[in-house]
Amino acid sequence: MTGRRTVLPRHFAAEIRKEQESLAAEIIREIRLHVPEFSRPLTGKFGAGMQGGVETALAEFADLVAGRAADVAFPCSSDALGEEHLRVYRALGRGELAEGRSLDALQAAYRLGARVAWRRYADVARRAGLGPELVVVLAEAVFAHIDEIASVSVQGYAEAKADQAGSLGPRRHRLLGLLVGGAPAEEVRQAAADADWPLPERIAVVLLGPAPAAGKGEHRAHLPPLVLADLHAPEPCLLLPEPLRCLRDRAVRALLHGSGAVVGPTVPPDRTADSLRWARAARAALPPGIGPAPLLCDDRLPDLLLLGDPPLVRLMAERRLAPLAELTAKQSERLGATLLAWLQTDRGSAPEVAARLGIHPQTARQRLHRVQELFGEALSDPDARFELEVALRGRLLPG
Repeated sequence: MTGRRTVLPRHFAAEIRKEQESLAAEIIREIRLHVPEFSRPLTGKFGAGMQGGVETALAEFADLVAGRAADVAFPCSSDALGEEHLRVYRALGRGELAEGRSLDALQAAYRLGARVAWRRYADVARRAGLGPELVVVLAEAVFAHIDEIASVSVQGYAEAKADQAGSLGPRRHRLLGLLVGGAPAEEVRQAAADADWPLPERIAVVLLGPAPAAGKGEHRAHLPPLVLADLHAPEPCLLLPEPLRCLRDRAVRALLHGSGAVVGPTVPPDRTADSLRWARAARAALPPGIGPAPLLCDDRLPDLLLLGDPPLVRLMAERRLAPLAELTAKQSERLGATLLAWLQTDRGSAPEVAARLGIHPQTARQRLHRVQELFGEALSDPDARFELEVALRGRLLPG
């Protein structure tokens, strides 16, 4: 039917507008049910984007039927779509790239939405008494409209990819520098807007090894679009928005695997410099992760606290652990471990301490009796117990 100038009757627009609210809800329900990538809750930018995209498309179609776009006949081209609507569809394409996906899911959602809309519009057409020829035109109009929308989203996706490789690259590199450098919040917000980088609620800085892993460039090409990276600096690093989600990404895991990576604590964006500082402290003093896995600072926060002032921890150890000073090194180590196990089990029983240390309960009972002899009243003082645990944990840290 391409090239026909048959125009749907304008009064039909009023009929399909009556269906708009319930049809939008049905389309969104079907998309969330049948397109796995869109099955999550309709919250935040995701929910607003989906709701806005569906409602815009339905309202625009009714406008085109009513002839508000220069009495447009079907099928129409993107020239008939308003600039405001074009921005909506381009944003949907850009959003897919930002989510680290191809356009497959969005295209599937478009096709499904068109089928649902066509079924509803066909029912309306029968009730309105449209003849067979106009029903054919209606079908062609629905699917031509969704094709035009899809092509605009493809354009937005392509523009976003070009931005990443072009002008946004230097802007995001500058943004990374401002964040890790602790720049003022207003300067960071402006730089984030310039770089088309939505400020997340939580971030983490990742330090990579001084000699980055082989194939680093390939991994970088597949990192989620919103991950900020400087892989060629003397101290290669990443900045992960919403770290829990990013650390599940395959490309992120591949880049961190075996590279001696240290993932700084998760913090709000205005404390990015702290995440970097703590990651550096952990790299300097803590053992690496198990095997090729990265060291996760969120799992070592108490150790980071102790590393903040080692001389103070040593002074606390000299004072609180003085009763162990007259013992042999082996005796001191055993009783110190027993005391720490007792403190960490909330002053547990001998069987609980034995289970923690992997020793016989009778052995634990004997050691606890000796600990009581050495430390006496300090074991009943909350402040003293706190200082004892700090001192004993400090002895376990490297150096």
